[in-house]
Amino acid sequence: MKTTIEELVAFRAVVDTGSITAAADQLGQTVSGISRALSRLEQKLGTTLMRRTTRRLELTEEGAAFLQRTRAILDAIDDAEEHMAARRQQPAGRLRVNAASPFMLHAIVPLVPEFRRLYPQISLELDTDDLPIDLLERRTDVAIRIGPLRDSTLHARPLGTHRLRVLASPAYLEAHGKPRKVDELAGHALLGFTQPESLNRWPLRGVHGDEWTITPTVVASSGETLRQLALAGVGIVCLSDFMTAADRASGALVQVLPKDTVDVRQPVNAVYYRNTQLSARITSFLDFLSQRMA
Repeated sequence: MKTTIEELVAFRAVVDTGSITAAADQLGQTVSGISRALSRLEQKLGTTLMRRTTRRLELTEEGAAFLQRTRAILDAIDDAEEHMAARRQQPAGRLRVNAASPFMLHAIVPLVPEFRRLYPQISLELDTDDLPIDLLERRTDVAIRIGPLRDSTLHARPLGTHRLRVLASPAYLEAHGKPRKVDELAGHALLGFTQPESLNRWPLRGVHGDEWTITPTVVASSGETLRQLALAGVGIVCLSDFMTAADRASGALVQVLPKDTVDVRQPVNAVYYRNTQLSARITSFLDFLSQRMA
């Protein structure tokens, strides 16, 4: 039967204080509790560690040798606890983050320099996938998911929302005309997603309700690909604000049918497994993203 940390602590305290009574006072335990701990320790080791006299406790030769090892073990535990406390104060280690490539490029990458300044001891590993991945298989600490969540094995932390808008380049609108009504979109080149199909239901108000399902002229799996196609004047697209804020600010993309657009916002969540104990580096990253996205 192996010794316990409590028994080692009791043994060290008795030696350092010189008596069982003083050790009990130091550790906030009873005298009988300390005495039993010493007895169990000696029984497990099969040797006598201390000789008890009416005046003092004296280490045996075996006790002196064991005390040296005991101090080394307890010092190592103290060092480990201090190290973990320091990591909580200054998070460190590798942080694996997964996100769809558009969100990684437009929302996370611009924030990396500031995050690195704040947390220089965190080593970032940034992976991109346009479809949901298995966090465990890919050894991912946290993934950013856009849209409704369906995986019940994951815990989600909301980071914010982004509005969807229908957009086109000025060059496309000049060449093909600006649609004045939702129904006129049928005569235009529309850029859509290969999957999921929900992304091809645009938030446009009409006789069909508050959604208009498009028949894409060009499809792609990545929102970034569709953005580049829209910038090149290939067609009209519906994308989230996080991807197009700079384009709209510069005039490279302009909103189409703003009065007919329903205010639909895509939720953005950070997800991780429910049984994951959140480390300081994950918590600091999520707090940082939440503050910046707010």
